[in-house]
Amino acid sequence: MNKAETLEIKKQFTPDRCTIDHICGCYVDHEKNKRLTFRKAFGQIPEEEMFKYLDIFQHTLAGTFGKNLISLEFPLDQEQPGGTQDFLLTLRNSRLEDDELLEEFYDKIIANYINGENYYIIVVHAVYDIPGVTNDGIEMEDASDKIYDYILCSICPVKLSKAGLGYNESKNVIEDRYRDWIVEGPTKGFLFPAFIEREMDIHNMLYFTKKPDDLQPEFVEAMFGGRAPISAPEQKDIFDAVVQNTIGEDADYDIMKNIHDNLNDMIEDHAEDPEPLELSKKDVKQLLQDSGVSEERLGYFEENYTKCAGDEDFPLLASNIANTKKFDIETPDVVIKVKPDRTDLVESKIVDGRQCLVIAVDDHIEVNGINVRTFMNK
Repeated sequence: MNKAETLEIKKQFTPDRCTIDHICGCYVDHEKNKRLTFRKAFGQIPEEEMFKYLDIFQHTLAGTFGKNLISLEFPLDQEQPGGTQDFLLTLRNSRLEDDELLEEFYDKIIANYINGENYYIIVVHAVYDIPGVTNDGIEMEDASDKIYDYILCSICPVKLSKAGLGYNESKNVIEDRYRDWIVEGPTKGFLFPAFIEREMDIHNMLYFTKKPDDLQPEFVEAMFGGRAPISAPEQKDIFDAVVQNTIGEDADYDIMKNIHDNLNDMIEDHAEDPEPLELSKKDVKQLLQDSGVSEERLGYFEENYTKCAGDEDFPLLASNIANTKKFDIETPDVVIKVKPDRTDLVESKIVDGRQCLVIAVDDHIEVNGINVRTFMNK
């Protein structure tokens, strides 16, 4: 799935567009005990509660692809009877009206989800009539000939509200505030089946994690089958290790600046593409070559890549390995922060026999909040 497809589904989680028919929930305590389960028609929920649920569902489809939102394809063996995809398909087809299936679903989450606190599992079923679209992108509400039949699951932490003082209006006093258990925004979730090219795709699903460094691969593998993808922080670590080991002692400021600039140029060139930019092993090698890494050092690339990333050529998302928001230069005593699109202002030069970083200053300098004089404004 891509950003546009996810946004189309997110738009269904509003009161005027909502097509959810059933909602089910399971409240689990920190000892993995089911304290509460329920199943009801979504339309039976009071309006104020409905708004809060819809907000949770929207946040389950929020974030950056490759970091918070990860597309997963089911292995073929998991589509056989008894497989993870087969189970989710059966659950979806039941429209969440089979209590035994729901109990089995909750039990699978509780057995594999790593969490030492209370949490709330929410799962909903909905059917979206996919409207036709004209050549200029206008939806035709009365031209729907396909449906998207899906389930969405959100896992939310449940925590005690903060201690403090509050005003008791009935008693007209300030007193200790009552602490209750609050359902917070989702930390994990999934959408099944996937919604790809505006059609239902039962061979794929979308996984959500609030924290990219908390992917929980064991949970992914147990719930959905197959090998969990490499998390965003792990992809960055792999890329940094490959670059460091390949360049070795030949690493200098200019090469690292070129890698930064070239990688960000690639991201900018693909900004309008619906799919995120992926770099294969071949692409990473080409990036280093284009950035000035010598042929001698590139001779170590294959060995280093295999050592850092393994034998399989998993693509690295450019957004996971690039720093598009900062360009920092650090020495033991000095840190220089440069806007990522103005790396041209800093050069590496030999001055009086010492390697120095030279920063071009054309307008003004500010020191501890005070503007100081420069050569240009004398």
